[in-house]
Amino acid sequence: MRFLNAKDMDNESNAAQSVSLREVSEDDLITFFENQLDPDALCTAGFPSRDRDAHMAHWHRILADDSVVAATILFDDRVAGDIVSWENDGEREVGYWIGKSFWGKGIATAALDQFLDDWNAPPLRAHVAKQNVGSLRVLEKCGFTIVSESEIGGVDELVLLLAGQN
Repeated sequence: MRFLNAKDMDNESNAAQSVSLREVSEDDLITFFENQLDPDALCTAGFPSRDRDAHMAHWHRILADDSVVAATILFDDRVAGDIVSWENDGEREVGYWIGKSFWGKGIATAALDQFLDDWNAPPLRAHVAKQNVGSLRVLEKCGFTIVSESEIGGVDELVLLLAGQN
């Protein structure tokens, strides 16, 4: 997968934001770790944090897996988060995590849009906690539609499928 250059996005609060994707570097993992410690982000995502060792081991497994596509999301050349696609029970999934200080700027939408620009794979699914209204909006803006609901580990989730795919 090639990563696209910076892209301007219109947003209610900020127009023409610089968002780009690049390969994940070892240095990015510290920022990813810090992002997943934020209590508001954890509550919104319905996802537990990992301690540093578990986080690093998790990311090293991700980066060692050739079937996984992972990218660092940059905003004005600063690490804003990550986006990852992996196979789960025979289905391709996508997920992302944006640091709280970057919320509300259209960064997740721009990053997912760029990621999807090069997507040639079979159907792509996403899971989002029902309370994560911001992420649901990002997914819908990028063409995903709700196809079902589920409950995983006590978290009510919506399952979305990229529109136009089976």
